[in-house]
Amino acid sequence: MTQKYGRTFHLPASPGATSDDKIMGDISVLTHAADLVATEKMDGENTTIHAAGCHPRSPDARYHPSRDWMKAFAAAISPRLDADERIVGEYLFARHSIAYAALPSYFLGFAWIKGDQIQGWDDTLARFAELGVHPVPVLYRGPALTGLVERLAGDLDTTRQEGFVLRTAKGFATQDMPTHLGKYVRADHVQSDIHWMNAPIVRNGLA
Repeated sequence: MTQKYGRTFHLPASPGATSDDKIMGDISVLTHAADLVATEKMDGENTTIHAAGCHPRSPDARYHPSRDWMKAFAAAISPRLDADERIVGEYLFARHSIAYAALPSYFLGFAWIKGDQIQGWDDTLARFAELGVHPVPVLYRGPALTGLVERLAGDLDTTRQEGFVLRTAKGFATQDMPTHLGKYVRADHVQSDIHWMNAPIVRNGLA
């Protein structure tokens, strides 16, 4: 299923939002949720694996040599997916602004989608385990707390972490992404004037 993953809006407190970004207008779902998950926002390329292969965030993106590893990885997973099933994650082969030295894999998953439903986090982890997909690191799991976003932001190591994504642990429809998850990105995240696709490929490290 060659379907573009929906846009993740910035949390209102996110200092890394630019004029082109969308800001969450309603955070009440996140501030009242009984069960939240905060995952590390990895500095890579949003990539979807589906039954027919894989694609970066834009299904019609041009070829780039750094994506060869991803195509080979997806080839082992795609035949095990149903037609309405998608695995979405961060592809981290090529270094962008943050260098990673000990990744468990070049692809780290953060969403399992069936039809138009983003599945609950526990079910997502179970599906990842079946498929051999490593998840992105979890920074927090628990109820909504006063000052949680500020606490998570304060715990970031800005020399090696881009930010975090906060979502409800329960599943939700893809159309509800603007209210059920949001991202926090550190200030001045992009450190180069040259886009990574136009620069020499620098490979991140695996554990």
